Amino acid sequence: MNLKSEGQNTIGVSNSLPFGKGGGWASSTQTYQPVGWRDNLQKHTGGDKVIWALVVLLTLVSLLAVYSSTGSLAYKNYKGNTEIYLFKQVVFILLGFAIVYFAHRVNYTIYSKVAKILFILCIPLLIYTLFFGVKMNEGSRWIRLPLINMTMQTSDLAKLALFMYLARLLSRKQQVIKDFKKGFIPVILPIAITCILIAPANLSTALLLGASCMILLFIGRVNTKHLLLVVGLAMIPIAMLLIAAMARHNTGKDIDTTAATIAAKKATGGVLGRVDTWIGRVENFMYGGKEADNDEMYQTNQAKIAIAKGGIVGVGPGNSTTRDYLPQAYNDFIFAIIIEEYGLIGGAFILFVYIVFLYRCIRIFKKCPFAFGAFLALGLSFTLAIQAIANTAVTVNLFPVTGVTLPLVSMGGSSFLFTCLAIGIILSVSRNVENIQRKSEPAIEAVAVEETKNISG
Repeated sequence: MNLKSEGQNTIGVSNSLPFGKGGGWASSTQTYQPVGWRDNLQKHTGGDKVIWALVVLLTLVSLLAVYSSTGSLAYKNYKGNTEIYLFKQVVFILLGFAIVYFAHRVNYTIYSKVAKILFILCIPLLIYTLFFGVKMNEGSRWIRLPLINMTMQTSDLAKLALFMYLARLLSRKQQVIKDFKKGFIPVILPIAITCILIAPANLSTALLLGASCMILLFIGRVNTKHLLLVVGLAMIPIAMLLIAAMARHNTGKDIDTTAATIAAKKATGGVLGRVDTWIGRVENFMYGGKEADNDEMYQTNQAKIAIAKGGIVGVGPGNSTTRDYLPQAYNDFIFAIIIEEYGLIGGAFILFVYIVFLYRCIRIFKKCPFAFGAFLALGLSFTLAIQAIANTAVTVNLFPVTGVTLPLVSMGGSSFLFTCLAIGIILSVSRNVENIQRKSEPAIEAVAVEETKNISG
């Protein structure tokens, strides 16, 4: 694919439609007048129709899975009123669809204009979250929003801002992307800063984000030697983590709970505590096995039980029993509940949906003639696909416990809404690519000046 540089980026002039039944064009300069609900739906929902269908499908799965998996939580908090969580999920889905709709109606070049500002704002926000955020399991990942009393995971916003900014940099640096100082350093620094700030509280998210960025940089023609250098440096702390896990297992020592150690953990803002958590998760993953019935392996063991009960076809919708024992059954381990109720067939179908989603996003990347839109759509799709793979891999014990959600399926929260925003941006690129393809070359050139201003601003 021959991508044009950012300064050449353009998008479609208006939201037009192909000839449809009952509709038509009065002239080449007039607006298409739709007749009937199908034409109106087409006019207001542009972009890849398959992605739209996949979003609807996953949200329907989410309704069933969340309603089924929140039974014990409802009995604990609302005296068995399970409809409360169903209502909350419906509200999040409706809000998510609104975000998708409005995000996909925005010219994707606008995202380039705000990318730098948004990324800069995310840095102090991540720092604030690290030291003053809402703490859970010795990690500070959330901030509490005033007025609405809702928590937000700032890493989700940071991921979105990073990919916007990274797509902007890659589109502008294509002419010098092979140069270490002029091309590589400017694009790797934002990635390093974001991952370093996220890692202390959420190492798994930082690693997945870094992996997604490396793939995008490889596709963006960054020198392979430079990428291997980064991967090598990143493997050093991972290797140290593996060595620490093996050493703890061989010595048989548990987490140090002495007063001096606890004081050191508080002095470092809980970072040392998170290191203990990471080592413990890696140790359990490496040596847990069948004999591990301890608290550390409880989640994984319950997920295995759910998968075993599900078999090929599952026990049926709403018939899960493991949901009463599996922590975060509605969130991190919702895939286990899906397999239990719908079997391996249902689990394979969910994976197939994410594969189709990634494939459709790659098609958008190939069709987009302009670098910024192509990199933006591909980067956001990679992070969603890798997140889905990580969540499902944790459920079947292929990865250590990470705490990442299943996109569009786990119970609604800030992660759900930011996922919808990412999908809306992808559809924005797709919609404008379609508009460009429907226009003649003179029409494209007529809007090139205006949209170059948006990109360069």
